[in-house]
Amino acid sequence: ERKITSIKPTIDEINKLLKSFGFTNFRLVESSASGFYEVKRPNGSDAKRTLSEGEKSFITFLYFYYLIRGSFSSSGGMGDKVVVFDDPVSSMDADILFIVCNLIKSVIAEMRTDASTIKQVFVLTHNIYFHKEVTFDTCRRTGKKKDETFWVVRKTSRRSELVSFGENPIKSSYELLWKEVRQKPPSDTTIQNVMRRILEHYFKFYGGIAPEDIIEKFEGKDKMICNTLLSWVNDGSHFAIDDLHMTCDAGQVDRYLKVFQRIFEESEHGGHFRMMMGDDYVAQPVDEIPETYVASTLPTGSETA
Repeated sequence: ERKITSIKPTIDEINKLLKSFGFTNFRLVESSASGFYEVKRPNGSDAKRTLSEGEKSFITFLYFYYLIRGSFSSSGGMGDKVVVFDDPVSSMDADILFIVCNLIKSVIAEMRTDASTIKQVFVLTHNIYFHKEVTFDTCRRTGKKKDETFWVVRKTSRRSELVSFGENPIKSSYELLWKEVRQKPPSDTTIQNVMRRILEHYFKFYGGIAPEDIIEKFEGKDKMICNTLLSWVNDGSHFAIDDLHMTCDAGQVDRYLKVFQRIFEESEHGGHFRMMMGDDYVAQPVDEIPETYVASTLPTGSETA
């Protein structure tokens, strides 16, 4: 560092960044020996012998983060860079992982500007949560952006194979459930349970929403469907046997999907439905719901007319 530039600006920037994230476990200070730094705890004690593996990795990451923004030569030249982050969150706790995710995302955002000397970024990891955080983009709708690719390294007994994906291969189970709803045509054997699981997760997550109040907003056969879909929302209202399903024809599936959409709209959470459906969202006028026969979910041994 001494051969490249003064160490003081790097120390100041790293400490400023740590403070902005509310990280107080340690800070960097200039050493009595010129061109070196020391790591100090909040009480002023030397942290050299007490740093955890995660904290050591974090300091290394922070130094690298500022190094790629600085000069690599004593002449001050700034060449183009390809930056590789190889599993940088090993042994890190949740707070540090959150900071690292945000810093890597800032590097990627900088790369996308014409003024940046960073021309390409590779992020490699075994950590699914880290991957999910780094790749999260509020502007992403479906698939991948034109300047990004997703790969999975699959190891066999003799070699490793790179498999390319047209979209982010790592998704939460909740997102996968919505993918089933968006599927054209939807599965007539699983769609009912998929919708029930979504409603259970979402309404329990937000809380304070009474299923019985929503059910009362429906009438006739729609009310029966609504009751069936919401039967999982209350604790203790379902058992393993409730995973059973009955096959519906296309018309019945369509009606279930329409009532499923109305449940979100009637509970004033239509915005979430539109967000999760994305480009597949279609407004459904209530008076256009077809009159079709509805079969309820029944446990084994029951008979249905």
